[in-house]
Amino acid sequence: MIITPRAAATNAGNWHTAARWARFLRARFRVAVAGHWDGSDADCLIALHARRSADSIARFAATCSEKPLVVVLTGTDLYRDIGRDKAAQQSLRLATHLVVLNELGARKLPSAFRAKARVILQSAPALRRCERPARIFTVAVVGHLRAEKDPQLVWDMLAHVDPSLPLRVVHAGAAYDAALGRKARAVARRDLRYHWLGDLPRAEARQVIRRSHLLLHPSVMEGGAQVVIEAVTAHTPVIGSRIDGNAGLLGVDYPGWFKTGNARGAARLLERAMHEPAFLRKLARACARRAPRFAPGHERAAVNRLVDNALRVRTRKPR
Repeated sequence: MIITPRAAATNAGNWHTAARWARFLRARFRVAVAGHWDGSDADCLIALHARRSADSIARFAATCSEKPLVVVLTGTDLYRDIGRDKAAQQSLRLATHLVVLNELGARKLPSAFRAKARVILQSAPALRRCERPARIFTVAVVGHLRAEKDPQLVWDMLAHVDPSLPLRVVHAGAAYDAALGRKARAVARRDLRYHWLGDLPRAEARQVIRRSHLLLHPSVMEGGAQVVIEAVTAHTPVIGSRIDGNAGLLGVDYPGWFKTGNARGAARLLERAMHEPAFLRKLARACARRAPRFAPGHERAAVNRLVDNALRVRTRKPR
């Protein structure tokens, strides 16, 4: 049983992770995906989100104490909730296995729980490289409008980019915050370089990324940014905030990071990519070196190993 608190209709990353893992496991297991655990029989529970799934985690641990319980830690879990939320902290204690989605994630866990953690990098099918128009430089931003994704940086950045440059910013994502949606519409009215597309099906959002010269990803909090993986596997270089959920995918020494919240720094990187083809190629080469880590076969094997290992140990140690 895979538990994710976000429904498919939300087009949220956690839902897509749950659906993808279910596909990977169905070749060998009977798998169900639900928003909460309703007491149904399951040999193993995989719960995404330590805080939002805390009730399901606690009930499964109490009812099926001899069975494995895997908790997959999201960005808000790792970089906010486990430091201050008692339900999220309890989920860490109850889990038999913890999963982080970037290579730096485990360092945010209390030391007592790190032995339970393993890294599983998410994946995306590779897309064929496409030619981008030479006359205008297109930057994709893909992320729902909410504080964690920092859409404000995108809008602030535009003020620091030379208005004479042939720039187009296309932004895909639903307005999870109504005030941010109003702001996106206002920016689009006054700045013709900015185009807010609203929510898009994942396949369409990937094509937006594929046709762009660059992905801008300014999040302040990520478990392991799926959109960065989708850009890399679409041959689109990335500039983004230097947070673990980004750097834990592309490396701390990746040349396309700017300080979190630094709109001026993001603008400098963007202008450099526009003015210096050698720099854009450098970003592309660095992404290409990382691309094999994000192959679906790697993630499939890691998820199946996780469940195999969990099912081997069916009795918990006393807490």
